[in-house]
Amino acid sequence: MQRRHLIAIAAIAVIGLSGFSAHAQAADTKKIRIGVEGAYPPFSEVGKDGKVMGFEIDLASAYCAEMKVTCEMVQVDFDGLIPDLQARKIDAIIASLSITDDRKKAIAFSNAYYNTPARFAGKADAKLDFSPAGLKGKKIGVQRGTTHEKFVLDTFKESKVVSYATQDHVFLDLKSGRLDLTLADMVAADEGFVKRPDGKGFGFVGPTFSDIKYFGVGMGVGMRKADEKTLAKKFNDAIAALRANGGFKKLNDKYFAYDVSPKN
Repeated sequence: MQRRHLIAIAAIAVIGLSGFSAHAQAADTKKIRIGVEGAYPPFSEVGKDGKVMGFEIDLASAYCAEMKVTCEMVQVDFDGLIPDLQARKIDAIIASLSITDDRKKAIAFSNAYYNTPARFAGKADAKLDFSPAGLKGKKIGVQRGTTHEKFVLDTFKESKVVSYATQDHVFLDLKSGRLDLTLADMVAADEGFVKRPDGKGFGFVGPTFSDIKYFGVGMGVGMRKADEKTLAKKFNDAIAALRANGGFKKLNDKYFAYDVSPKN
């Protein structure tokens, strides 16, 4: 899922604050607070019991079990995840955060743990030209702070781009007719909207998008740079272990009918 271009100005500003040594900024690797969104099904959402659930929640729990650490899931709005990481309110991010060059200037990443392309969703019978000129004047909904938002703003300059706090809100306005299209992660749009009753009459339209410049090389666990040699290594070992022992495939098959693992 190639989502997420989180603007890191606030994060970079925090990096520059004095008074914190690298040691002081390092996370306690025996108890890890993991930032999750809870509004991005099927990756994370809030269940009827008020608890977060979904593919990435199960995956985070599996990584923590593999690392033999205690983890606490902390629900954070997507555009607040990196600022909260830098403010030490959380220690890691598992929230479909794309590994991009821009973000790597501000935070550290684990290796990629899943990767899927982006695609437009709209009326299934829409006959559109998906060039910048062809989408002139069309209203395109995107989630604020994501790779999809940046890509659409840079590429479809003559379209009307409408940004929302959550992808769920984008889908609501798409269904109501207030939007013509949304660009989102293909899996999130498929499982979170197209296949659901609210998505009746809607489908994928146009090509897929996976430009590394915008969408990175997959989704990774985000951490402070001070934890790159410690916590990041633990996550990388856990990611590799779950791929090797079949744990990742088991969770993949629980949620999806296709393989979302990185291909590298």
